[in-house]
Amino acid sequence: MTAGLVISAPASGVGKTTLTLALARAWRNRGLKVQCLKSGPDYIDPAFHAVATGRASVNIDSWAMSGEAIAHLASRGAEADLVLAEGSMGLFDGVATRGVSGTGATADIAEMMGWPVLLVIDPSGQAQTAAAVAAGLRDFRAGVRLAGVVLNRVASPRHEALVRSAMADAGIAVLGALPRRAEIALPKRHLGLVQAEEQVQIDGLIDEAARFVAEHVDLDAVLRSARDWSPQSAARSLDITPPGQRIALARDAAFSFVYPHMLEAWRAAGAEIVTFSPLADEGPEANADVCWLPGGYPELHAARLASNTRFLGQLRAFAEMKPVHGECGGYMVLGAALTDADGVRHAMAGLLGLETSYAKRRMHLGYRLAELATAMPGHGPGARLRGHEFHYSTIVAQPDTPLAVVRDATGAIVAETGSRRGNATGTFFHLIAEDR
Repeated sequence: MTAGLVISAPASGVGKTTLTLALARAWRNRGLKVQCLKSGPDYIDPAFHAVATGRASVNIDSWAMSGEAIAHLASRGAEADLVLAEGSMGLFDGVATRGVSGTGATADIAEMMGWPVLLVIDPSGQAQTAAAVAAGLRDFRAGVRLAGVVLNRVASPRHEALVRSAMADAGIAVLGALPRRAEIALPKRHLGLVQAEEQVQIDGLIDEAARFVAEHVDLDAVLRSARDWSPQSAARSLDITPPGQRIALARDAAFSFVYPHMLEAWRAAGAEIVTFSPLADEGPEANADVCWLPGGYPELHAARLASNTRFLGQLRAFAEMKPVHGECGGYMVLGAALTDADGVRHAMAGLLGLETSYAKRRMHLGYRLAELATAMPGHGPGARLRGHEFHYSTIVAQPDTPLAVVRDATGAIVAETGSRRGNATGTFFHLIAEDR
């Protein structure tokens, strides 16, 4: 029987990811099969999950996905001993307006799947108050059940004893306490997906975290706190339209942000994905039906991309006859120019008139609901798409035909409409699901 457990916290930065990776690896080292999932629109953590478990991880998102879609994605854990769903932000943090099946909060997933929540609590600067926080989270929503807590960054044995006593008085099980120490720092994750040459380093760091957690957390008690779970047998595959039959997908350190479930859904629908590396001066295969440039960090490689004439030439030639689409960073590369953080302007592909700049950082963050005003690969005018936008660039110019009317989670219209010119289209949001 598979068991399910959600790892969450009162806020970001408390240690959810490190604990998730350490627990997953510790149980894997014991011979258990662990399937990780990530609640919310995060491109980075699923790649680390895969390193820790040896199994591909995917995102599940209550704002963008139906309950049936979430159940289908979770069903990949049917052959595992344990499904660990890592939350995002705080347990109840989501948007103000409900989406397809919830607000995007981790609590939605816990209630929907019936999985109890293991809270990571950082009691730094407090003692008994940590129990009040945990009790408040436990009692805030009737459908969410608390499995217990793991204390992180405990200052001393006396500090731990004070917090444990208060938790006991509140009826909350403390399943582990991690003493404060030099943080087990994962490699800087700004490049998105874990690169092959980093795997040995990451494996070592996760092993170190697993040993540390195994010494201070009751792994058996945590495992017992998970709830037995059987996937819904009726869950069908994701209803997502691929952008073409043969898809040329840019894939390297500059183009790494694409949700794993999207690629799986394209393949499940019969599409073939052929990857190429713009950083290696490769262009899309001429016999592909469509070219797709995901997001990533092209601003870190702008000079190199601008000088890769073979990539740019083949991309432009492809776009003369066939559709090309870019998401966020990919959209910027399809544009006229990208100015990096040092204020240096780099000419890009010029298939769209978009100009962006990182000289003055401005964060754009949030869910997006787009209604297409004109076609893009895989979707006609009027299609409604759900996605998420997260970047720090400023729009200098966006002169082409708007691709869509784009709204945030509250329904307010945003300026990042996306663009279309000829066979080239682009959006600032990353596609998560179709809104049917």
